[in-house]
Amino acid sequence: MRSRARAHVAALFLSTVVASALLVTGGGTAHARTPPPPSSSPGGLPASVDGGAWASGHLQGTAIDRRRGHMYFSFTNLLVKTDLAGRPIGSVTGLTGHLGDLDFNTADGRVYGSLEYKAAQAFYVAIFDGSRITRMNMDARTTDVLSTVHLREAVRDYTADMNGDGVFDGDTGNTPDHRYGCSGIDGVAFGPDLNGGGGGRLTVAYGVYSNTARTDNDHQVLLQYDVRDWRKYERPLSEDALHTSGPASPGGKFFAYTGNTTYGVQNLEYDGDSGNWLMAVYKGKKAAFPNYGLYVLDGSKPARRGEVKGQPRPESGRIVSLLPRGLHHEPSGVYGYESGGQYGLVSLDDGRHYVAEAGTVHSGGTTLQTGRAVLHRWTGAVPNPFAVRGPGG
Repeated sequence: MRSRARAHVAALFLSTVVASALLVTGGGTAHARTPPPPSSSPGGLPASVDGGAWASGHLQGTAIDRRRGHMYFSFTNLLVKTDLAGRPIGSVTGLTGHLGDLDFNTADGRVYGSLEYKAAQAFYVAIFDGSRITRMNMDARTTDVLSTVHLREAVRDYTADMNGDGVFDGDTGNTPDHRYGCSGIDGVAFGPDLNGGGGGRLTVAYGVYSNTARTDNDHQVLLQYDVRDWRKYERPLSEDALHTSGPASPGGKFFAYTGNTTYGVQNLEYDGDSGNWLMAVYKGKKAAFPNYGLYVLDGSKPARRGEVKGQPRPESGRIVSLLPRGLHHEPSGVYGYESGGQYGLVSLDDGRHYVAEAGTVHSGGTTLQTGRAVLHRWTGAVPNPFAVRGPGG
């Protein structure tokens, strides 16, 4: 994601991190020294939360526990917990898979994230008990901070032999294999049943390979689960013996027609203020589509039975609608926006959102990955519907 923050805000952040970055040996991590307390916005939340600088993968997602005053940052192979002043409280290391988007479940007080092991053909929802993350460099494999639930449906689509040659082509987009172009999972969020029912559901979005030569990969695919009985599936993480304990199928499977994107929904978020769903993506490359960076699902329209376009054989599924606002590409009928959110997106359910920014700094010959969550307000303007919300706005 290219940052859409104002230049003076980005410059201030960069200078702060460069001045404070400190490499810490052990566990492959590094973090910034305690930042100064940020200014607060109306509503009592800080205008930004600094996630630090780390020897890790880049920022993938963020989540907030407002009651306890904690922010969580996913750095691909590292989970960082801070207070709302950006002071590190704890971290979880030892992840060799890909930790993606995060969301906080207010019902059980835990943090849920997507976790991929593509080489092992295994995809999980990672569930972190934030109350147990109390120190830095806690090992995900040997402490009791993490449990995992296997997602069989995502594995089935990822490993699908679409050309019938009896060969699984592996982690590559340059193949007709992988149903719907499924590259795994990434975006996760809690919200209502997309069929129009009530109740909280965990929604998990597929990653989708970028491939301009096929027509069956032009949807975002969303799986929904009722996680209230997931304790029976949860298992500790054992990367030497990856388990398959999880639901046999999702409670619902849904399709949003956006055009092909590069690795699908990076960050998924339900906005309780508007009742809509936000899908931040890396832009696609097909010339027949507008390739926006943000798509919005219309929460006022329940999913309907319809055609899943472009499939090798005619297929119907539960289709969810894009909100008919923002930029509009008439040839494809697709609506969307140009904005950030690909590295982290948190709705505060009152018109405000934390939109994450990712970057790098250099310290002692090491490149460190940085991230921070910046408070914005939703304006709905085009092309970018988010506006930075500082102390006075």
